[in-house]
Amino acid sequence: MSKKSPVINPYVVVIIAVLSISTSAILVRVATAPPGIIAFYRLLLTIIIMLPYVLKYRQRFKELHMKTAVLCIIAGIFLGFHFILWFQSLSYTSVASSVVLVTLQPLFAFAGAIMIFKENVRAAGVTGALLAVAGSVIITWGDFTVSGQAFYGDILALTACLLITVYLLIGQAVRTTLSLMTYTFMVYTSSTVTLFLFNFLAQNRFYPYPGLDWLMFLLLAILPMLLGHSLLNWAVKWVGVTTISMSILGEPVGSSILAYIFFDEIIRSQQLIGSLIILIGISIYLKFGTRKHDH
Repeated sequence: MSKKSPVINPYVVVIIAVLSISTSAILVRVATAPPGIIAFYRLLLTIIIMLPYVLKYRQRFKELHMKTAVLCIIAGIFLGFHFILWFQSLSYTSVASSVVLVTLQPLFAFAGAIMIFKENVRAAGVTGALLAVAGSVIITWGDFTVSGQAFYGDILALTACLLITVYLLIGQAVRTTLSLMTYTFMVYTSSTVTLFLFNFLAQNRFYPYPGLDWLMFLLLAILPMLLGHSLLNWAVKWVGVTTISMSILGEPVGSSILAYIFFDEIIRSQQLIGSLIILIGISIYLKFGTRKHDH
């Protein structure tokens, strides 16, 4: 893979991406459509925006190997159900709890790498992992004492986190032989089809929806998808997976601030303490947890 200097500082791109992703939970909360419909139009509008690229470089898609195409489809299915469960969680629990739990992705990703790729973990890594788990327990325990519904929302967010981890692990392998735009278009298209079938079977109506909802759908496609997920996939070539994973942890901070501004949503003591413990735990895990390998 070419290591030519990027046109834009990748760390600036990462900051823009994290800020963009932080808007996701807020935009979902504003929309009145069912979670599955919000996710469907988020992805559909994203691939429509990407169509000019597809038409220009359509030959790249014709040259795809069957195995690579299948992996992209599978990754898209996991991404689609990640959105369904996470958006649903926002109907039951707070933005702060949902976003913090769904961004445990780095911990699950590194745990998956240990089990699948047999990477070694230092004692500090185990300590960090246990701290992060303890933090999530504190958050969910706080919600359980508030209401059973909030606890259910937390479980949905954690499940969504596991699904996005599988999606990212597949992507890590596929992106070694596939360009960014080709990969993301394949995955986003697979997710769109998955979400269409889900909504059809769930008998969710595809229209009509108020103008505000359509604005939220478009903003979700532009901000957290194209300026969020896609930019992180671009930046990973220069800053590495660990930096990308670590940057995702900034999302709860941004989302919580936006939730406070737009919804007057107060961060409870359990959420604050749990969030801080999670951030400390994952920081320790990513910085000291795994032994470096030569690549």
